[in-house]
Amino acid sequence: MTNLGNPDSIDPNGNVINPLKKCGFDKMYLLGGSLSDTGNLISETVGSTLPFGKQPYSHGRSSNGLLITDNFAYEAGINPIPDPYKDLNFYFNKGVNFAVAGSTALPTEVLATKYMISSPVTNSSLNIQLDWMSDYFSSATCLTDNGCTDRYNKAIFFVGEIGGSDYQYAILQGKLTMDQLTDMVPDVVAAIINATKGVLNLGARRVVIPGIFPLGCLPIYKTLFQSNVSTNYDENQCLNQLNDLAKNHNEQLQQGINSLMQENPNAVLVYGDYYQAYKHLHRIATLNDFDTEKACCGIGGDYNFNVTTMCGHGGVNNFMGRNRYISWDGINLTRIGNKIMANWLIRKTVPKLQCQS
Repeated sequence: MTNLGNPDSIDPNGNVINPLKKCGFDKMYLLGGSLSDTGNLISETVGSTLPFGKQPYSHGRSSNGLLITDNFAYEAGINPIPDPYKDLNFYFNKGVNFAVAGSTALPTEVLATKYMISSPVTNSSLNIQLDWMSDYFSSATCLTDNGCTDRYNKAIFFVGEIGGSDYQYAILQGKLTMDQLTDMVPDVVAAIINATKGVLNLGARRVVIPGIFPLGCLPIYKTLFQSNVSTNYDENQCLNQLNDLAKNHNEQLQQGINSLMQENPNAVLVYGDYYQAYKHLHRIATLNDFDTEKACCGIGGDYNFNVTTMCGHGGVNNFMGRNRYISWDGINLTRIGNKIMANWLIRKTVPKLQCQS
């Protein structure tokens, strides 16, 4: 089996070095969507059984195990992994997770009035999550001024991944053409950049802002846009138009981050390249004979995905052989998929975080 990737390296004396631990992070604060949410959505939804994996690390997660950001926390030595903000049994000594699965970058009222799009899963969009973070920091006391400074200097912040749901809802509701989706990108990116500004204003010093996946590789979109026209697909059988949309989003996001860096020279802002990390995951999965096409938890069609009968509905298969899939539910990743992506991202991200050796 091909090496699935490990963020550790070896020093000249043969000792294992974990690159994230040298940063000395002791807290993590997260805004975002389903790729980061560890339980806020189910706290909002009375009686929810989402998601659908095994304990201890899948309850509240859109996966069957640890998420990408969970792996970041674990490798950084942040233990326990930060609890969701809405968890009544919270333990916030190691940070707070404000992310909500299904949330949008744009405020729900903007989606509704400007684009005629509803947010069917949650109203806790990125601006709402930022309000939660602001309220939390306002209420959290520091014993000394240095204590507050340390809280920020020793913390890593994530703003995202988010934005994918904005495009997903527009596509599922059939409200926008591909050209109109492209026109939507600047608004979505601006919402992410504005939230990042808000996080910096709260005192953050190191912030990771992830881009979105290559959308055309996800089972949900390969099902919705399935075609016999070979030119619609790239060499990995991913849909070109949707990948172009994701590239456009990510390019504009990087431009916004670069502008923020110039405005905030004392902060460290790092683009999290989820697009290329997913491409890496796809290569590793292919080399190891993983199923890169189908959802692990799903039903029907060439991609084991049905938009009207998604993971968690009655009759959906019980995700046999879950360790051989990279897609969990057609949108999110399995435990192994998250782990491979996280390892790649840690190797690429740590040098840019400018941690002390």
